[in-house]
Amino acid sequence: MFVSAEAVLHTIAPRRAKAVAEEVLGEYRPAVWVSDRYAGQQDLAPAHQVCLAHILRDVQYAIDCGDTVFAPRLHDLLRDLLRWAIRIGRRRHTLQPTTLRQDHARAERRLDVLVALPAAHPAGRDLQTAVKAWRTKFFVFLEDPGVPATYNACEREIRPSVVFRKVTSGFRSDWGVHVHAGYRSVTSTTGLNGQTARQAIAQLLAGTLQTTPTAS
Repeated sequence: MFVSAEAVLHTIAPRRAKAVAEEVLGEYRPAVWVSDRYAGQQDLAPAHQVCLAHILRDVQYAIDCGDTVFAPRLHDLLRDLLRWAIRIGRRRHTLQPTTLRQDHARAERRLDVLVALPAAHPAGRDLQTAVKAWRTKFFVFLEDPGVPATYNACEREIRPSVVFRKVTSGFRSDWGVHVHAGYRSVTSTTGLNGQTARQAIAQLLAGTLQTTPTAS
């Protein structure tokens, strides 16, 4: 699932390898890529924002394993940042660059303190090692108002197809795969402009569907 502010592209492949994304993108590279830390999602853009919701899941795992030093404090930091991102929402584009830089600097300072903590629990040490390796990709959304802190938009877009697969036990033909992916791409893209799936399909059948986003 490829989601931007203007379009949605749904593709179905038998594997999740990086080659799938590279084939779809071709020579194009977005300015920022938002994803989890899956290896097949790396090095597809100059900048990369990791999904903070997925990081929180790993943090909660370390807490459940018994870490009482590093993971709980990291949980509080990421929770506060996600709450900030949700609270500000679309108004982030109205914030001054200096405000975003100040928020970014505060977050970095808090993370500097955390990664310096002695993590005694094995789960805490593993989490701390991962954070050190990925920390440059935590706060890209605080530098660019157009970058989300999570990739929940992709999760929401792909959910209907996941449900469809579970209900039908998968596709029986290659053409069915392409039809479904095309349908989801068209209806999701037009949905960004406030159109219903019925309106999108009607325009597609009538040959009046706009295939390129219009400037707003």
